[in-house]
Amino acid sequence: MIQTENLHKHYGAVHALDGLNMTVETGTVFGFLGPNGSGKTTTLRILTGLARPTSGRASVAGLDLASDGRSLSRRIGFLPEEPAFYPWMTPREFLDYLGRLHGLSPLERSARTKELLELVNLVEAGKRRIGGFSKGMRQRLGMAAALVHRPEVLLLDEPVSALDPVGRKEVLELIETLGGQCTVLMSSHILADVERVCSVVGIIAKGRMIVQSPREALMERYAQPVFEAEAADKPSARRWADTLRVQPWAAAVSVTGDVLRVTVKDIALARRELLASAVAQQVVLRRYEETRPSLEDVFMQLVDKEAAQ
Repeated sequence: MIQTENLHKHYGAVHALDGLNMTVETGTVFGFLGPNGSGKTTTLRILTGLARPTSGRASVAGLDLASDGRSLSRRIGFLPEEPAFYPWMTPREFLDYLGRLHGLSPLERSARTKELLELVNLVEAGKRRIGGFSKGMRQRLGMAAALVHRPEVLLLDEPVSALDPVGRKEVLELIETLGGQCTVLMSSHILADVERVCSVVGIIAKGRMIVQSPREALMERYAQPVFEAEAADKPSARRWADTLRVQPWAAAVSVTGDVLRVTVKDIALARRELLASAVAQQVVLRRYEETRPSLEDVFMQLVDKEAAQ
C-alpha cells in the first residue's frame, strides 16, 4: 500500500533522506520511529504530496507520486503534528465543509459528521468555535478531519503527543480499530504507544531505514533481557551501578533516582550474579524483578549502534 525505493531528499547540503526503502502492507498499522532529525516528517510530507523527493520513487495506494499526485488526496487522510483549522468555524461546520470538498452528498455529510464527532468524543463541543479549543481537542478534531472521506491510507504525524492520558487512550484505541479498515502509517516519539497499537515497526536514522519488522519478531530478535531493582537509597544504587558496569554479562546499566535498570548479555549468569552483587555491596532492595524488554530498549540499542558507525 505504501512503498519507497531509494528515496532521497536534499535541502542544500543537508540530506534529510538518504536512500530510504520502506514497504507498508495493506491493512497494517505501521509504527514509524526515529530520533529527531532522522527524516520522519520529510517522509510523510513526500507521501502526502506536500514535498517532492530529490530522487527515488514513492507510491501510495497504487499511485506513483511522480505522475499520479493529483489523485492522491482522494485516497489518503493526513493528520499533521499541528493541524490547522478555520478558528471561526465549529467542528460540525468544518467537517461538513471537508465533506463537501470530497464530494459527499448532504445526507452523507450529516451522517459522517455525527459519526466522527462521536468517534473522537467531541459531540458536546460540536457547536463551539474551534478557536477556543485546547490543543488536545484540536488534535482529536484533526483525526476526525483525516477520516471524513474514509481514506484507504491514513498518515499520522505524532497523533497523540498533545493529548491527556484519557484522550491518548481513546485515540490509540481508535487507531487500533482502524487497522482492519485502512492502512495506517503512524510516526511517534512515544514508543510505548507504538508498541501497543502497531503490528509492524520501522526504525529510521540518518535518513535510512535501519530495520523494518513485525513488532514481535523485532522484539524477539533484538531485545536483551532486563532486570530492574529499587534500592533503599540513591547513594547505594549509584555505588552498586558502578560495580555492575564492569561485569562482562552486563550490556548496559542506568540509574534513575534509586531505581537501577540492567540490560544483560547472559541471562543465566545475571540471575546468579546480580543478587549476589547486591549482597556484597550491602544494598538494601525494596524491589527486584526481571522485566520484559520494551520497544524503547530495542530502539535505543539500534539507534545508538547506527550513531556509532
